[in-house]
This record gives sequence, C-alpha cells and structure tokens, in this order.
Amino acid sequence: MPILHQTNTLADRFIEAGFRLYLVGGTVRDLLLGAEMAGDFDFTTDAQPTQIKDLVASWADAVWSQGEKFGTIGARKDGQTYEITTHRGEAYNPDSRKPEVEYADNVDSDLGRRDFTINAMALELRGSSGELPTLIDPYNGAADLATKTLRTPLAPEISFSDDPLRMLRAARFVAKYDLTPTVELTDAVRTHAQRLGIVSRERVQAELDKLITVKDPAAGLWFLVDNDLAQEFLPELPAMRLEQDPIHRHKDVLAHTIAVINNVHHEHRVVRLAALFHDIAKPKTRSFGPNGVMFHHHEVVGARMTRERMKALKYSSDDITQVSQLVFLHLRFHTYSMGWTDAAVRRYVRDAGSQLAELNELTRCDVTTRNQRKADMLARRMDELEQRIIELRSQEELDAIRPDIDGAAVMAHLGIGPGRIVGQALAHLLEVRMDEGPLEIEEAFRRLDMWWATNQQ
Repeated sequence: MPILHQTNTLADRFIEAGFRLYLVGGTVRDLLLGAEMAGDFDFTTDAQPTQIKDLVASWADAVWSQGEKFGTIGARKDGQTYEITTHRGEAYNPDSRKPEVEYADNVDSDLGRRDFTINAMALELRGSSGELPTLIDPYNGAADLATKTLRTPLAPEISFSDDPLRMLRAARFVAKYDLTPTVELTDAVRTHAQRLGIVSRERVQAELDKLITVKDPAAGLWFLVDNDLAQEFLPELPAMRLEQDPIHRHKDVLAHTIAVINNVHHEHRVVRLAALFHDIAKPKTRSFGPNGVMFHHHEVVGARMTRERMKALKYSSDDITQVSQLVFLHLRFHTYSMGWTDAAVRRYVRDAGSQLAELNELTRCDVTTRNQRKADMLARRMDELEQRIIELRSQEELDAIRPDIDGAAVMAHLGIGPGRIVGQALAHLLEVRMDEGPLEIEEAFRRLDMWWATNQQ
C-alpha cells in the first residue's frame, strides 16, 4: 500500500514519544475496496492536542489549531493535508449538533462514535519498523463492506440522535457503494427523521450536493423518499410521487425525475440539480382535460419554486440563478415544433445565454420514454439544433446578439433624450435582428424610422 509510506515518518514521531497513531475514516474503507486514494488523511491518537502540536511542529510545513477545542490539529506536509484528533467519545445536547467533547482512552471507543461500521475501522501504523499496519475493526466493518451492508456501530437510534445528518449521509452511502441498509437502520431513520430539523441548512445542502453527484444517486434518492427524510428538507420530492394521469397511468413524475438525474453526467452538479427540480411544479399545476393530464406553465411555476427551495437550503445566489433558469427554459426546445429557422435558433441561444451547453444536456437527458422511435426523433431534432447553432455561429456573432445600432445612435437619429422610448426602440430593433439576422446600418436606421413613425406619441 504505497499510500502508507507517506505516513511512516509521522507515525515514527508518535511511537517514539510513547503514543499510538491510527489512520481512520474513509481512507481505510477505500484501501479495503482497492480504490484510488484522494483527499485528506484523518488520524486518531491517544496523544492530547497540545502533545500532537509538539510532535508535528518540526515535521510539518504548516500547522493549524482551529479545531483544537474539538481535539483536532491540522498539518500540511509536501502538499498533503493531515488531520490528527485525540480519541473522542463525544456527548451531544439532544437539541443541538454542537458536541461536548469528551476524550476517550482507546481507539475502540473512538470508532464507536463514527457514523457507519464501514467507516469505523482503523489501521494502527507501525512507522518505519517494517511491521505491517494492524486493522482495528471492532464493529465488523470489513465484513459489512464485503456483504454490502449499511449499519451503525452503536444502535442507530444513538447514532442518529447524536448527529441527525447521518441519516441523510446514509442515503449517499446506499447510492455510492450499492449498500443495503439494515431494517434497524431504516426503522430508526423513519422514527428520527424530524430531528434533521436541528441540522443547519448549510450542512444539509452540502450533503444533498454530495448525493446528487454520485455516479448513480437513484437508490439514495428513493431512500430519502421512502424513509420520510425528504419531507424534512425537500418536501417537493415526495410530492412528485404521483401518477401523471390516473386514468391512462402515465409514468410517475418522481420516477421520471430520478431517471433524468441519472441521465446527466454525474460531475455536472448544476445540471443535476436542475434535473432534480425541473418538474417540481407538476403536482401543483396538474389538471385533466379531454386529452388527458396537463401541466400548464409548470416550467414558470417550477422556476419560482426552485428559487424558494434553494434559498431555504442556503444555496449561493449564483447556483440559484443558474438552476432556476434551466428549470424555466427546460421546455424551450419543444416550443420549436416547426423546425429550426434562423430566428428560432437565435432566440434559443439568446435565452440560454451562458448556459447553452447545460440547457442542451438537460433537454437531451429529459427524454426517458421507452418508445425508441420517439426517443430517436427527439435526439435527431437536438442534433439538428446543435448543427444549426454551429452554422449560424460561423456567419454571425450568435452568442452576443444585440441591435445593429446602439442607444446613443437611436437618440441622435430621433433627436430625443434618454428614457423609456429609447429602450422600446432598441427592443424593437433586437426583435428585427432576431428575425432577420444582421442588418446594414442604413437598413437598421430605416427600420427605426418605420417604428418611430408608427409609435411616436
């Protein structure tokens, strides 16, 4: 295990001072899975925080102690980050996530306070002695990893009461590692789901992002719905668990939504969030007519609902703007049923703005029909659109469409000052530009004169 060689000199310092040093957390899990190591290294030790600082001071390139009150000292060596924490056995206020730190005197107690058995393993490092590290696995995490079982080291009621976010984290582990939660774990989640309310929305948001960007989050999203967790922070998700048309039994909105999310590349977080929210308003806008179910303006209502929910989850303004705009535009492709004229392409590109690639991806991924003929037809239409965009870009500045004359020229030509009329004139010229493409300057002024003659007060 080449990764462990990097820790030998650090372990030597602790061993020589009479302490033990253990590699813990996801690194141990990933080593057992044979996965590539990435990220920071977490350690636990029987040394106290002040002793940890003394031991790493002359070894590390940098040391920080912001987490010292929780028993953690951070260090950086050769570009790699290390966090070393005194064995802990935390106690929690039942109405708060803030821990009251209690140090433990052995590694087993420290491992018992971790979230899941597959993360409750440690490797005791032997330094440069030549001895292999010893696996410490008091809760049979290695066996659970082999059998793809998700359990908590202690009773799940204790684990989830200590930190309710672990219930949400369980969804991610179910999806990322294809794990099956025990009945005891899912029962505890349903019982304690409301405790998620004491967790900060920032932490919930960060965990949702981690779930939404695993390669296949479907099982995790169903876990959230089936075990009443989504109701606590994203109630719109279980609300989509309805049949679009109970008479003709069209596809379930939630099943469709999860399929769209899976279709999006897992690293495209913003597009996956847009997929999550794109049909959020369907339950609210559903109606029935002679031709079946309808969802009038669900993209408009959905964009507003998306903004409200993302704001509640403390997403950044940039994220909220991007995702809600994609939700608002996700049906735009389908409005051009008569083919991709130049004018249609210009308007589509203008409306998408900097999110053109993201909108195209969401549009493609929104096709989940089992009718292969329909799916192929929609794919060909998108291919046609992207080709038309390429062709028009070669002919004109498609990504920066503006009127052929500016506001100053409009005012000088019409002999007017700044005001509402100038904006109206420019809007008219922009629509002409959209319909007909670039105009010669003389023609642009002629069109302005025609508009002015019709619209002047």
